[in-house]
Amino acid sequence: MAVSLGMRISGLLFVGAVAVAAAAFTDTGGDRAGGGGGGGPAVTAEPSTSPASPSSSPAARQRPDGHIGAPALTGVPGAVAGGSVRRSADPAPAPSPTRVAAPAWLPPGPGSPDADGTADPASAYDRLRDPAACGTALNGAPEGAAGDEWTLLRALSSACQAVQGEGGDWEQASRDHAALTGAVQSCKGRAAYAVLGGLLDFHRRNPGTTVRLRPSAGGTPACGYRITGVDTGGDGTARPADVIGIELTDPYFDPAELPGSATVTVGGRQVPGAPLLGPRAAGTVVLSVVVPALDPGAADVTVRYGGTEVRLPQAFTVPPPPPAPTGPDPAPDAGPAQEGETEGPAGGEVPGLGSLDVTG
Repeated sequence: MAVSLGMRISGLLFVGAVAVAAAAFTDTGGDRAGGGGGGGPAVTAEPSTSPASPSSSPAARQRPDGHIGAPALTGVPGAVAGGSVRRSADPAPAPSPTRVAAPAWLPPGPGSPDADGTADPASAYDRLRDPAACGTALNGAPEGAAGDEWTLLRALSSACQAVQGEGGDWEQASRDHAALTGAVQSCKGRAAYAVLGGLLDFHRRNPGTTVRLRPSAGGTPACGYRITGVDTGGDGTARPADVIGIELTDPYFDPAELPGSATVTVGGRQVPGAPLLGPRAAGTVVLSVVVPALDPGAADVTVRYGGTEVRLPQAFTVPPPPPAPTGPDPAPDAGPAQEGETEGPAGGEVPGLGSLDVTG
């Protein structure tokens, strides 16, 4: 039977509605929100804004995980989403140079008064405390000055110049240091020997390295100058006019200057005459002085030289004076002679008087 135009149009409309409904229920792989039946929006890819390449690839298809494009790379250092690898173009930073600490320099002495104005190892040590003057500090040394301390100071001056790149002789300084082991006993000499050893050790650990030495600021002095004892002969007592020995340890000056420049008091009174310089040994020196007139009791001892005074309280005891000596006892008195008695032998002869007749 013939179909009218209206029926055909109605049929087309019905078929279109069915196709739309089918498309609405068809899933091309995208998950819906909530993981199930709701009607979540379809995932679409934004169009690329970059110019198309001559051979364009097929359109990216939606993956089951809901993303568009190639999967992210994993397990590759520097990888990022999309497969591109990030590499740093900056070079590794250069290591910073290592700073080398300069060796320690000479500690304070303290400074010698140098009362006689003649260069000696103690005053030369004081001049060497300025490392900028190492090359000229010993210029005032006496011509041909010899001895262990002068040898040590020359070696120290040479090493001081060498470590600062100003000349010097490392080999000679090392030989002198080895030869002087235990030979120098003064407090400044011991300090100079230790500093020289530090410079040589620095050179062994840092060959070819030069540094700028700096004067030491403060710190413990090299010399602990003090009175360590008074020798009275063994019993700890001394009387006026006795001679005692005052032992001084670690003098920071030339001890030969003491007799003419030191002031010594015992019990608060200045000793008579000038002190005498005794032997030196192991950093000590002995001054011999006469005990002044003192009352019995404990006596302090002081030695003043330059601006420094050292004191030993109750250094010894002045005993009481001995008792005055006594003579023999007088003979007993026989009493007055009896009347008619004449001293002398009976019937004898009295000198100057001739013979006497004692019978009447």
